Amino acid sequence: MIKILFFIERLGPGGKERRLIELIKRLSNNRNFEMQIVLTQKEIHYTEIFDLNIKIHFLIRKKIKKDPRIFFKFYEISKKFNPNVIHAWGNMVAFYAIPSVVFLKIPLLNNQITDAPLKISNSFFGPRTIFKFSDKIIANSLAGIKAYNPPKEKCRVIYNGFDFNRIAELKDREVIRREFGIKTKFVVGMVATFYEKKDYATYLKAASLVLSQRNDITFLCIGDGDDGIYKEMVETSNRGNILFLGKQNNVENLMNICDIGVLCTITEGISNSLLEFMSLKKPILVTGSGGCSELIETEKNGYLMTRGSYEELANKMIFLLNNDSIMKEFGEESRLIVETKFSIEKMLSEYENLYNEYSS
Repeated sequence: MIKILFFIERLGPGGKERRLIELIKRLSNNRNFEMQIVLTQKEIHYTEIFDLNIKIHFLIRKKIKKDPRIFFKFYEISKKFNPNVIHAWGNMVAFYAIPSVVFLKIPLLNNQITDAPLKISNSFFGPRTIFKFSDKIIANSLAGIKAYNPPKEKCRVIYNGFDFNRIAELKDREVIRREFGIKTKFVVGMVATFYEKKDYATYLKAASLVLSQRNDITFLCIGDGDDGIYKEMVETSNRGNILFLGKQNNVENLMNICDIGVLCTITEGISNSLLEFMSLKKPILVTGSGGCSELIETEKNGYLMTRGSYEELANKMIFLLNNDSIMKEFGEESRLIVETKFSIEKMLSEYENLYNEYSS
């Protein structure tokens, strides 16, 4: 029997949270595993957790940056459950787990590396402190390991896995096009939250450049956050061809009508939106650094360009849209890469193998 105590802040609608739920679902079908989960917020988007017969502890954090009560409460849960491992999904929860790791001698699996930032915090509460207490440091990209530079002997890469069941029942493309009033021949899309680490400015500059040459393309901007400054970038003449759609609950339907998937970013781990585009057989175009290079095979399924290179991005868009056969070939290769390297089955098997190393 392997007992795992999961520790995460919330179960909101994010990629990290989705991966954890899929993992718990997989392990719940195996009698060799017993699990409990600890949350510091009551937000639960993935309500199927309530059907999995797993005990949920809520340690609600006070509205202060570091709530010392969580250390003691988590310690008490750890002492009572006595798990083989603590699996923390995030920097703050991993920090809260340190007393339990030290005094109860429970190995810590640290799943905090999900990006590849240009600069790493040297704060006492930051990753470098937590790495010292981690038995294994799990990253979802090689770029993440390079950026954070943790002790190499502790590192393991487990790539994000895509569940193809998510795209098994998509709406008809024409229905979606009519729903959003899209009449152009081609559609290009970027799915990303509007915040400083996503480079919508480069995407919009490229779109404007393309639209100065042709008007048979609709550019979609899909994501949560404040898009006001980006809307102001769009010239009046282009507003019918550049649509800001906000957050979409069934985003796969919109991604499916796109001919090309784009991500403009500062730096990235493994992008869930790119995996979704690729699973839908879309060629992908990326500006930025980080783990995107682990998703793209240049001139096989897309192109990786340096951050801010909007002219090159525009040229690659035009090239692909002018070459249907190449777009199709790239799209087929995208799907194959997800199936062989980024499947949900591969991800879950690798986590299960990791836990088996801690069997008592």
